Parts: sequence; structure tokens; C-alpha cells
Amino acid sequence: MKIHEYQAKEILRQFGVPVPRGHAAFTVQEAVEAAQKLGGPVWVVKAQIHAGGRGKGGGVKLGRSLEDVKKLSEEILGMQLITHQTGPEGQKVRRLYIEDGADIKKELYVSLVTDRGTQKVAFIASSEGGMDIEEVAHSTPEKIITEMIDPLTGLTADQSKKIAAAIGLTGASVDQAVDLFAKLYKCYMDTDASLVEINPLNCDSKGNLIALDAKFNFDANALFRHPEIVAYRDLDEEDPAEVEASKFDLAYISLDGNIGCLVNGAGLAMATMDTIKLFGGEPANFLDVGGGATAEKVTEAFKIMLKNPEVKGILVNIFGGIMKCDTIAEGVITACKAVNLSVPLVVRMKGTNEELGKKMLADSGLPIIAADSMAEAATKIVAAVA
Repeated sequence: MKIHEYQAKEILRQFGVPVPRGHAAFTVQEAVEAAQKLGGPVWVVKAQIHAGGRGKGGGVKLGRSLEDVKKLSEEILGMQLITHQTGPEGQKVRRLYIEDGADIKKELYVSLVTDRGTQKVAFIASSEGGMDIEEVAHSTPEKIITEMIDPLTGLTADQSKKIAAAIGLTGASVDQAVDLFAKLYKCYMDTDASLVEINPLNCDSKGNLIALDAKFNFDANALFRHPEIVAYRDLDEEDPAEVEASKFDLAYISLDGNIGCLVNGAGLAMATMDTIKLFGGEPANFLDVGGGATAEKVTEAFKIMLKNPEVKGILVNIFGGIMKCDTIAEGVITACKAVNLSVPLVVRMKGTNEELGKKMLADSGLPIIAADSMAEAATKIVAAVA
């Protein structure tokens, strides 16, 4: 789960991480009122979408008068903001953040992310923060340093001092960094975040550190512990199909292909997508109906897949363990009739009640293409959509 910058800064404030003053705004009038509250003389008008690169896309502007704030807010609010993370279609701006201007001397980069390979937390930092951090990572990777943190011991003061020195901080700024990094690490752990990124972390002309931007990702599996974070969820920023799928406890992710996939089990779903690609096709989605799928869930899964106009065929691949093949067969038949299925459908099922499930599909009178192996299923669906 992602949140907006202004929400991320609310969380950082709670943990004592210094951030500029600012107010969220949903209308131009609210933006002007926010600027009046802050008092100026310089304000930053920021588009709020779940994507980076907003500055390069024209979504972050500087205003030096209330009239500037009004004009910029009118331009940014409602625009289709295109960045390197939104794709060519962009994302509509529905919220703004009006913030105090900053005395920027040096822009730094810091982030925390879970490293599954080492089972530690990676503290990543660079002296070259700002809009071109991706280019820095690509062209001069030596300017990005990584310190691994053992979650059993936590971030130590020595590690923080090492990071601070590596990104060029000196004097009193180092002490500030040690304090700020400790608070940032506590924030990361206490909120069950999977990513916390501050870019840029500003070091002003007096050597003071302040987070000028903030990005959070949260582990969805831990959200039950954080209703206050769930309250930050903005459904307008999420894929409508994925939002709809979550209502029926379906794990669904949209992809760019034209073959819809309905599978039980995340591992089998991944293997199914790999097999489709192996035989020359492109999956249109990841869809795991789980171990307790009902006819209703399968029907909804079909509806969600078919809302994608790019889907030219569907592959159902089921391993009957907890989920019995006849239950899936019933769901497939019900779904086909409910959605008046008009694209090719290949079904492969193995396991509990396999023969009964296959007989139900064969007796249904529906134009379902049967397959016994994953290779056969993939070959048949790729041929059907060609």
C-alpha cells in the first residue's frame, strides 16, 4: 500500500523527523487558504499522486505570491500528470500540498528498504539526492552507499555516523543525522513499512537537516495492525480492477498482455504466467483465487478479467488440493453463463475430484477447451488468441 507525500510527512512528524510546514488542499480555494496560513513569502505547490518524478512532470512549482499560488493550483489541480512512474497515460491530480519554501543548500538521499536476500534492512544513502537520483544510480553507482542493519540489533550510532560521513555531512550536521536516522529507522519498523524514502533530504545553509519529500510503501500483510494507516488509502490512485478484486478477497494484478489467467495459489499463478510466456504468449494479469474459491468468487474473477478490453482469451489452471476441481468447474460454468463468455477459454485441472470436474465441464455444452498439462494449456490458449 502507498500513501501521498503529505500523509507520509504526517507520519514522519509523529516520529520527530523534521519536515516543512504544509497543508493539503483539494480545491484552489483551499490551496490559497493554506498559503495564507503558512504566511510565505515563498510557497511550494505540489501535486499529490502515488508516483515519483512529479517535479520533472510539471507537478511541483514555486509560488512567490498568493496570486502565484492560485494560478499554479489552477494549473496543477485536475491535470493529467505524466512521470516516468505513471506510464504514458499519466495520473489525474486530485490533491495538492502547499508547503513552506526551503533554504536548499545540498540535496541528499536516504531510504530504508527490506532486503529479503539478507533478511536485513538496507539503509541506502547518497550525497546526490534530488530529481536525478535514478540517473545517479545508473551512471555513478559508487555515489550510492548501502549499510545493512540487523533487525535484532537495530541501527547503531556508529552506522549512522558512517552513513553521514559517506554522504558528506560534517560538524553538527552529523549529530543531527544520527538522531534523524534513528527516528527514521524506528518509524520504518513501527509502521511495518517496506520502503521509506526521503528524496531530497535537505541540508540548509546553517547545516540543518529537513525532509523535503517523503515516500512510504507498507507491507499489506501487516495493515491489520495499523488501521490509522489504512485510513490513508486513496482508491483513486489504485487500479480499479485491483480494488474490485480486493473486495472479493482475490489477489489480482493487472499486466500488459492479452491472456487472462485464473489460478489457485500464488506459486502456481507465477508458474502459469511463465509457461504462457515460454510458449509465446503474454499474460494479462496475475489472479490467485486462493484455496477457498466459491462459484461467486470465480464469477467475479471472470468479470474483473473481462473488463480489460485487451483480454482475448482466458486460461484457468487449477490444482485441486483444498480447492476441489468440481467446485472450480461449477464456478467456471456459472461464470461463463453469467458473463456470456465470448473469448476462448482453456481449462486445465489436476487433483481432488479431477474427473468429476472435467465431466462437468464436458457436459456443460460450453465451448471450453480442455488441457491435461500446463504446456498443453499454454499452447492451446496462445494458439486460440493468435
